[in-house]
Amino acid sequence: MKAIVFGGSGFLGSHVADALTGAGYETTVFDVAASPYLQKSQQMITGNILDKKAVEKAVAGCDVVYNFAGMADLNRAHEKPVETIESNVLGNTIILEACRLNKVKRFVFASTIYVYSSAGSFYRSSKQACELIIENYHEVFGLPYTILRYGSLYGPRAGETNWIYSALKQALTEGKIIRPGDGEEVREYIHVEDAARSSVMILDGEYENESVIIAGQQSMKLKDIMVMIKEILQNKIELEFVPASSNLHYSITPYKFNPKIARRLILNSYMDLGQGLLQCLDEVYKKHQK
Repeated sequence: MKAIVFGGSGFLGSHVADALTGAGYETTVFDVAASPYLQKSQQMITGNILDKKAVEKAVAGCDVVYNFAGMADLNRAHEKPVETIESNVLGNTIILEACRLNKVKRFVFASTIYVYSSAGSFYRSSKQACELIIENYHEVFGLPYTILRYGSLYGPRAGETNWIYSALKQALTEGKIIRPGDGEEVREYIHVEDAARSSVMILDGEYENESVIIAGQQSMKLKDIMVMIKEILQNKIELEFVPASSNLHYSITPYKFNPKIARRLILNSYMDLGQGLLQCLDEVYKKHQK
């Protein structure tokens, strides 16, 4: 079986590519930049999802297609609506059309729990549009799909836009963590490797033409996560809260009434948050130690 991961050089996409390879799939990564995490058995295609010919050629012969490409940062999406719609909505539709032409067995789309929310600005609306278009491709052309609505992720390979990564980096390099707001915001963090495993498990037939929530199983306030980091670092850092400058993010729940319900995938085993934080700290320390 052959699989391709668009946006497979990034944080989540690279882990999903690895999980696919581990599950026995012949895996190709397609992204604008070469993946620094590419395994020897994986193939790399450097390209842009807005390039119709390149996308169609890349999809040819694939059984499974994942789309993790496009604008993923909430703040940047808020500031660049045209770029967000081009990369997320148009780019996704170009991939869908390539899947239709090549009779792909399953199209898997990386959405977000923000589709339930009134927060998220253009990022949310672009994901909503993509979900509707995916459903249209199924209704009109019979293209099988699975929509994955991810919660808050953390773990190895995260970048500056990931809150836990940035908090750990600030703790190690500045001796403090500064958080806009009061820290009462609630999140259900899931380790990226658990999310990647779940993202391959959904290729099972019972998840075909379904929307699936992939999020953590423990709700925690952000201030409690900050206290946990402080204790891990032997209480040698300071915690500071400052006024929030935007309302792009949800506070306690992303859910607003919507009749389109998704299933939640529950793992039998998963990474403990404390252990995951230690793993991330080790990575951040090695990267930023002086």
